[in-house]
Amino acid sequence: MAKIEDFNFNGKKAIVRVDFNVPLDENGNITDDTRIRGALPTLKKILNDGGSLILMSHLGKPKGKVHPKLSLGQITDAVANALGTDVKFIDDCMKADEAAANLKPGEVLLLENLRFYPEEEGKPVGIDKNDPSYEEAKKAMKESQKKFAAHLASYADVYVNDAFGTAHRKHASTAVIADSFDKDHKMLGMLMEKEVKAVDNILNNIKRPFTAIMGGSKVSTKIGIIENLMDKVDNLILCGGMTYTFAKAMGGNIGNSICEDDKLDLALDIMKKAKEKGVNLVLGEDCVAADSFSNDAKTTVCKVTEIPDGWQGLDAGPESIGAFADVIVPAKTILWNGPAGVFEFENFTAGSREIAEAIVEATANGAFSLVGGGDSVACVNKFGLADKVSYVSTGGGALLEAIEGKVLPGVAAVND
Repeated sequence: MAKIEDFNFNGKKAIVRVDFNVPLDENGNITDDTRIRGALPTLKKILNDGGSLILMSHLGKPKGKVHPKLSLGQITDAVANALGTDVKFIDDCMKADEAAANLKPGEVLLLENLRFYPEEEGKPVGIDKNDPSYEEAKKAMKESQKKFAAHLASYADVYVNDAFGTAHRKHASTAVIADSFDKDHKMLGMLMEKEVKAVDNILNNIKRPFTAIMGGSKVSTKIGIIENLMDKVDNLILCGGMTYTFAKAMGGNIGNSICEDDKLDLALDIMKKAKEKGVNLVLGEDCVAADSFSNDAKTTVCKVTEIPDGWQGLDAGPESIGAFADVIVPAKTILWNGPAGVFEFENFTAGSREIAEAIVEATANGAFSLVGGGDSVACVNKFGLADKVSYVSTGGGALLEAIEGKVLPGVAAVND
């Protein structure tokens, strides 16, 4: 595998898989350009070397069909402004042959949404998985996906994958396309390199104590990462909505709080495993309960096992926040994925804010802190603390799968 820092792009056309799946408002305006800014070091390196850029990305979930509201044409000006140069737009990613052939050094081409073609994701469209013809259709789609990827590859001399957010998908543009390039002409972008290094620090370069904070609404979506971390962490904080599944599993009354009733045994099993492995499992003791799911709801602080009927826990309480901080501040390695409450409501941000501030304090004292997952990233951005932690990951599902110990197809394809 080539290293982007060592590669000279002078006179080369580079096709770069970026993650420009940015949030848009109802008028097609970008509401958060973090992902575009994250790709700039890679893109500017190529242009400054005297190379030319062919950018490809997805936007949203069009599922193999053209959706004007998911057109990347809407972000062309924003990309041009970020790069400081004109960006040409091609409204069909499979019809860029002439534009790519005529691309001169320093010029930039943005391809239309890759997912307007079902070949990008490689899944048969319009056929149920239980249909007898599904497997045959799946096989045919895989062949079509290879041709789709090879066509994209034909536009350029070099392939760069800088889209960590999709690195866990074996899609045409994230993995299959790499087969069309030899090891000296495919590489990870600078953002991807930073992401991979950050995950490596968490998994293989641990300084102790190691504290992981897992939040969010469902324990079921985090079970893989929780089980993998059990063999690595000293302290494991489980907070957010999953708190109430544990509270109910312990026989508590949780009112109308979110709960996975079919995961109560799983919650008890996690508690048992933590004890067996000597992991300090920290669960919320109290919460801020509300009489409705609203920022303006009436609130009360109570034990998570004693929530009044008709009420629901929406944030961590003061005792819980104190217990969380007690194991975060002394830590030397920290992973945070998932908020402690409904931080979107201003009156229920305290738990997530205090976690973020404790992480900032630990980081200032020399800890390595990795914040990842959409909601956690939104938290540190909302609180203005993103620049005070060691690393903020752009990947949600990719980060979780990497920390679960899974091989990421987008990384493996370039390394092969």
